[in-house]
Amino acid sequence: MNLEIAALHAPSRFPALPDDDQGPQSTVNIEEAQHYGAEELIRWGAKQFGRGLVLSSSFGADSALMLHLATSIVPGIRVVFVDTGYLFPETYRFADQLRERFNLELVVYGPKMTPARQEALYGQLWEQGDEGVRRYLQMNKVEPMQRALQELRVTAWLAGLRSDQTEHRQSLAKVGRQDGRVKIHPILDWSKDQVEDYFRTHDLPRHPLYEQGYKSIGDWHSTIPVAPGQDDRAGRFLGAKKECGLHLSAEQNTSFSSSGL
Repeated sequence: MNLEIAALHAPSRFPALPDDDQGPQSTVNIEEAQHYGAEELIRWGAKQFGRGLVLSSSFGADSALMLHLATSIVPGIRVVFVDTGYLFPETYRFADQLRERFNLELVVYGPKMTPARQEALYGQLWEQGDEGVRRYLQMNKVEPMQRALQELRVTAWLAGLRSDQTEHRQSLAKVGRQDGRVKIHPILDWSKDQVEDYFRTHDLPRHPLYEQGYKSIGDWHSTIPVAPGQDDRAGRFLGAKKECGLHLSAEQNTSFSSSGL
């Protein structure tokens, strides 16, 4: 079922789960899973966390891979999709295509304030320097994701991050913790060749803009194509930023402007 979650007021930040409200993940041994392969790691996550395990997806260039991999192992896993209100039309159509193909239980969360109201009150925040970008990301990506995790009572979160994508992601473990929840990265150590092989083997579609040079796809106003041989994420926020905040802890999001992330 495709749920649209909407509200009308300014966004707020959810606190991390307290230690006594973490459910199974407060006692689970994450070290045992650090060396698991992708499929084994997803099975481990499903066994440990059950319905508390979700997958996040941006429905970007490579998103079909994790959607296929996760739903092949955990049919019915909830897929959280953060809709900023500024996605490419092709992204919305691609998400609907993959929802039907993989029979996804898609849960869509968006900002509490509509794009029209945001721009009327604050202008185009993404054009207002580091502070404007930080505020934009908090309102349109970070807060909706935190609200989803809270309202869906998520205890563990699957994400298709790869260590070759950004400097921050090189520092991640396959299984870690983020704001009191277990964060699982099944394909963290996959190479581009492994990704391409998986797409070919399973005949998976790429985002419609991929062939036009868009290798990492976010909002229409801050995503540009990249040149051959250029870093895939160089086209995000016109090359100035490589993390949107979803995969940073609350503490990192508070200080990311000064950290260079």
